[in-house]
Amino acid sequence: MTSRSLPGFPWDSIADAKRLASEHPDGLIDLSVGTPVDPTPQVLQDALSAAANAHGYPQVHGTPDLRQGVADWFARRRGASGVDPDGVMPTVGSKELIAWLPTLLDLGVGDVVGCPHLAYPTYDVGARLAGARPWAAHSLLQYGPTRPKLLWINSPGNPHGQVLGLEHLAKVVSWARTRGVIVASDECYAEFDWRDEPEGLSTPSILDDRVCGGSHEGLLAVYSLSKQSSVAGYRAAFVAGDVSLVNRLVQVRKHAGMIVPWPVQRALLAGVTDDEHVAQQKAIYARRREVLRAAMVQAGWQIDYSDAGLYLWASQGMSCRASVDELARIGILVTPGDFYGSAGDQHVRVALTATDDQIRTAAARITARWASA
Repeated sequence: MTSRSLPGFPWDSIADAKRLASEHPDGLIDLSVGTPVDPTPQVLQDALSAAANAHGYPQVHGTPDLRQGVADWFARRRGASGVDPDGVMPTVGSKELIAWLPTLLDLGVGDVVGCPHLAYPTYDVGARLAGARPWAAHSLLQYGPTRPKLLWINSPGNPHGQVLGLEHLAKVVSWARTRGVIVASDECYAEFDWRDEPEGLSTPSILDDRVCGGSHEGLLAVYSLSKQSSVAGYRAAFVAGDVSLVNRLVQVRKHAGMIVPWPVQRALLAGVTDDEHVAQQKAIYARRREVLRAAMVQAGWQIDYSDAGLYLWASQGMSCRASVDELARIGILVTPGDFYGSAGDQHVRVALTATDDQIRTAAARITARWASA
């Protein structure tokens, strides 16, 4: 594997748009990257500080109380009552786990890694790092007789915020188990579900009892506190599911020194134990979402999916790059949909991760720009 076999870094391709947006007399409003802007909740800061005397090496597998805390969180918030603490492992953010999972599972040349046709680019990169073949598909039927070794699913979806329901997830699990396919489910935006649905407390998990029948064989769920707890800088995340698969990951990561720092493990435990700060953060994003969504709809933009997560998946029925440039002219930077696959070539991803004032200003600029059109 060499750097020449990896795709270009997507954000480099919007450098000109960022320069254009930065020239706006009232300043740039960056809605391109989903980087939290709100303060890290005190409960997590306190936990991090209290663990600052970290003179010894932490455990790759995480402490028993951390793993139990994650298992309890799955039961309380995700409808997954049977998560075994031995099937939980903290990770250095979710991106590193996504990028290295095919390698950690010993995939390589000749193996296929499946992922959604509109998807976070790191699924593709992870397959390439392992020497495997990435295959983006909009339906399981596209794989035909091909049996991926690993299948990524993503709900709520990034970039579009689509939620996969219980029935859909159950079909994926059934399909995978009859073929011996490992399913890894990226669920990092699950707590920010904007639907009024009776399916559960948050977006359904691949580990939900109703999805997997209580068995986590061949299943992994990936989750991060970056968004729900505004701790992107902590790199606090975890993977949970099949005990045997998690044990394989632990053994390899021991050799590689892939360890979540002890203070971060303590903050991670605090984050999955306290639900109140997540509810407060969700209310903040809900307010920002309503302001920005209303302005874009009024301006004639079509908002597709966007049922959960921290983005609006918006279209004017024109090239995504042209839409990026239009918004850049009024000082707003967004992400072109083709970052996530050719199916996104007429959409842009608009992040809600800006301050209240910035969101209100962005909404006002959008309203003024398209009201005069």
